[in-house]
Amino acid sequence: MENIIIATKNAGKAKDFEQIFQPYGVKVKTLLDFPKIEDVEETGETFEENAILKAEAISKKFNEMVIADDSGVMIDALDGRPGVYSARYAGEEKNDEANNEKVLKELANVPEKDRGAQFYCAIAVAQPGKPTITVNGICEGSILFEGKGTNGFGYDPIFFVTSMGKSMAELTPEEKNTISHRASAMKKLEDQLTEFFHRS
Repeated sequence: MENIIIATKNAGKAKDFEQIFQPYGVKVKTLLDFPKIEDVEETGETFEENAILKAEAISKKFNEMVIADDSGVMIDALDGRPGVYSARYAGEEKNDEANNEKVLKELANVPEKDRGAQFYCAIAVAQPGKPTITVNGICEGSILFEGKGTNGFGYDPIFFVTSMGKSMAELTPEEKNTISHRASAMKKLEDQLTEFFHRS
């Protein structure tokens, strides 16, 4: 049984990672297991920079392998916004509902054909004494006119996944973990960390 720390306090994201790691017999801990750890300030201008900042800071603190991701939605009609500001798009407090409402309001007069969007995920893996690895994954889709589905978190209810014909929030966790931006990045990560992963 390997141990790995996921640098997140987001319960939804933690759940996603746990399901992705399940086949490998890896024990996943998150920052929810270490409530006294302060958030790492995400001052990067890209998803990659933010993921590296988080992974390296937490890895240094625990002297363990740490995976951090930064992810969000990039909307064509909004010139790529919310982007790295996805989590706090509607204000300082992270509020999924408010973020979704803001996006829907901004796209109110945008026709269906121009509502293209991508979920983007950058993952960084920091290990003591080794260079930090980064990978990324993308899920193509578009923004719906209203939320659909009750699974997932964040922008999942308003993000229509083209390949599945459903919103991200209408997918089962198993379906989401085959096509999501995070799953796509994880597949690339797996290729680079074969010595770490051993399917049970």
